[in-house]
Amino acid sequence: MTTRVWDYLPEYEQERADLLAAVETVFESGQLILGKSVQGFEAEYAAYHGVGHCVGVDNGTNAVKLGLQALGIGPGDEVITVSNTAAPTVVAIAGTGATPVFVDVREDDYLMDTGQVADAVTPRTKALLPVHLYGQCVDMAPLRRLADERGLAVLEDCAQAHGARQNGRTAGTTGNAAAFSFYPTKVLGAYGDGGAVITDDPGIDSNLRQLRYYGMEKVYYVVRSPGHNARLDEVQAEILRHKLRRLDSYIAGRRRVANRYEEGLADLTGPGGLTLPSVAEGNEHVYYVYVVRHPRRDEIIERLKRYDISLNISYPWPVHTMSGFADLGYGEGSLPVTERLAGEIFSLPMYPSLSRDRQDRVIDALHEVLAEV
Repeated sequence: MTTRVWDYLPEYEQERADLLAAVETVFESGQLILGKSVQGFEAEYAAYHGVGHCVGVDNGTNAVKLGLQALGIGPGDEVITVSNTAAPTVVAIAGTGATPVFVDVREDDYLMDTGQVADAVTPRTKALLPVHLYGQCVDMAPLRRLADERGLAVLEDCAQAHGARQNGRTAGTTGNAAAFSFYPTKVLGAYGDGGAVITDDPGIDSNLRQLRYYGMEKVYYVVRSPGHNARLDEVQAEILRHKLRRLDSYIAGRRRVANRYEEGLADLTGPGGLTLPSVAEGNEHVYYVYVVRHPRRDEIIERLKRYDISLNISYPWPVHTMSGFADLGYGEGSLPVTERLAGEIFSLPMYPSLSRDRQDRVIDALHEVLAEV
């Protein structure tokens, strides 16, 4: 049986009764759109983060896009972010009409190099969009200071960092707002698409509620354009309510898996060997993915297929190198750390219900493969 990077079936087997009960709750409610399940999840997710507001939307891409629009970002503006992220982050920026501006990342933890951000600010810069990558937070203190000094908005992309903390503060609570994805693979994942934006600002909350519902303030009356149909589904919201109660246990499970990798792979590290994840000072990592690094990455992945182990690369193509963003004018070599990492990183299986036997198969296979390359 193939060991994959992610598999929801063990979790479903464990939680099947609760998940099906959540679906039944919605079907028996008499309201299938923006009903009690969405309202309940919004209140509970806001409370989890200690903020005043949460607005559920249909996916993480629209969480970023609508979050930016709610902050007043639009055509002619620039948004500073990184290129070693899932393309939807940048697709969402472009979807507002704004221009993405990239800075490089740090060599050790692959997070935004906040020391480069000030030099990237221009008169057109209106927002900073740090991506909390792989399960840990970008260094937010210098970004918050810079934003306050220059009058910039901060939207945190928390799609990969549900429940992560930095210096005791939960991811998503430092910026003006934060966008989340509930894609099934996420630390808090739905059984389909879903997303949300959290904020402490009632004005941003009001903007978001209009933007996700055609720009309407009340039924059939549009007060702003462009609006969207970007509502979180009732069924997914009720499933997320169930799973939110277990979020801390999911995180604990991911950390257990990460600790076993660290112990089991420690002897493969060193010059020319495997590089394991580095946790930045002050961060509490939630290990959305367990990303390692090796200069002969592609050969390792290919050899592991003999052991029925299928791995993933997050991400093989930096966004600035994609043909769809060629008009931004970033040539090869413009973000050297990002480009180098893209040729060496790969993700090992990581999810809370990953069995010890399956993880041991991965660890043992890596020992055998790395002895060959």
